Amino acid sequence: MHPVIYDVAVSLDGYISGPEGDISGFAHEGPVVEDYVARLAGYATAIMGRGTYEFGYRFGMEPGQNPYTHMRTHVFSERLELPEERSVTLHRGAGRAQVEAVIRGSDGPVYLCGGGAFAGALLGWGLIDRLRVKRAPIVLGGGTLMFGGCPVQPDLRLHAQTVYDGGYLYQEFEIIG
Repeated sequence: MHPVIYDVAVSLDGYISGPEGDISGFAHEGPVVEDYVARLAGYATAIMGRGTYEFGYRFGMEPGQNPYTHMRTHVFSERLELPEERSVTLHRGAGRAQVEAVIRGSDGPVYLCGGGAFAGALLGWGLIDRLRVKRAPIVLGGGTLMFGGCPVQPDLRLHAQTVYDGGYLYQEFEIIG
């Protein structure tokens, strides 16, 4: 199977968004964002839960639209309603077998886009191979946790690290075992 890579911006206190989904404190331009956009080109498949998919509506994305047109995008949700004509694949539920089938069917690396509860479930199932973390020099104090409170504590091996001006730190880890 191709690797599942969780490539995510996170605050110093472990949140991928603040209260009410606030992401205003994270970088929206500059080298850290340019490097992230360059990494996106290397993914073949995107997977996400409903909350992450619907978050795109705030930025003009329409229901059914694929936020990553060069990737096959899969959304896992019991409740999400999308039009019949759509550019993403909707999976009812987010069971391990469903997610593994998508990973097995991917033509290349799988981008775990966004997280919270969905990323926590994948971590608990041992389905995340790498973490690409863009640590922002901010403290949010609440919001959406990177792994939704999942109690799993994986062993990590640091593979790469880049320090950016302004206090951003990019780190890539392999999850061992």
